[in-house]
Amino acid sequence: MAIFKIVHITKYQYNWPIKESINEVRLFPHNFDNQKVIDYQLLITHDPEVEYYQDYYGNRVANFNNLESHEEMVIESRMTVRVNHSLKIPEIDNTTIKDIEKEKSKNITLLRLSYPEVIEKQREIEAILRAIDAASKPIIEIAQLCNQYIFDNFTYTKGITNIETTIDEILELKKGVCQDFAHVLLQLLRTIGIPSRYVSGYICPNESGLRGEGATHAWVEIYTPTQGWLGLDPTNNIWTMDNHVKLAVGRNFYDCTPIKGTFKGLARQTLSVCVSIGYEDGRHYEEINDVLLEEIPQEINDQISYIEQQHQQQQ
Repeated sequence: MAIFKIVHITKYQYNWPIKESINEVRLFPHNFDNQKVIDYQLLITHDPEVEYYQDYYGNRVANFNNLESHEEMVIESRMTVRVNHSLKIPEIDNTTIKDIEKEKSKNITLLRLSYPEVIEKQREIEAILRAIDAASKPIIEIAQLCNQYIFDNFTYTKGITNIETTIDEILELKKGVCQDFAHVLLQLLRTIGIPSRYVSGYICPNESGLRGEGATHAWVEIYTPTQGWLGLDPTNNIWTMDNHVKLAVGRNFYDCTPIKGTFKGLARQTLSVCVSIGYEDGRHYEEINDVLLEEIPQEINDQISYIEQQHQQQQ
């Protein structure tokens, strides 16, 4: 069992004032058997009115509209969470693909989470499954072998992929970060017919030196009729442990995006994320990352450049 105090600060900055920033937030830790939320607080620049709801996958979501003109917006998520994954590895489970088919016929969500993405390199995915002889094994063993395959054959490398990187591109690069490896693992598991979901959260640093520690992290959960949802971390080739804190679940990254939104105005924006983790013994860890955003459409980029030129000429 472990208790973590996590502060997640997201800072947007704009080179020109913008307004009506409409945003959707999924930064709320899950309450479930192995994770208890002790306290939570959400702080937003200008203190806008926030509406809360639960999405299709059971995630808590906040919507807000920051109407006032601003050149900076900070969203701060503060939480204290107790995590207790009593089982570091699943129990022996002989559930097969045929067994899981019966469950899917009765549950539309499981069926929906069993469909792989349509990709160009699907034959490569199928070849990997043949290489590990997936069709003849229980689903727990299949999941472990797929997890290990990614760990052994893909290199953890920051800065070469982003949220738009496709599964085809990841298979070509054989490099990436946690969200990339989670998407490849989902493609493998869903192709063989195992209901699987993407998980966003944090992996809190410990003495094991796990990859992806300190920042936002991603992994995968598979469903078994006997044990429910079980977490696999392909970035580290482990089952989820006490230092994995779960935020949101869904089909892929887009269902679990921590913050997404839009605004009125012509401006270039930058985004930085700071995650601070405190421990019961007084230890403290902090990591700050500048996030690579989607490219601005050329037409918008030209308009911003024109405004900047006019401003310079007036000075």
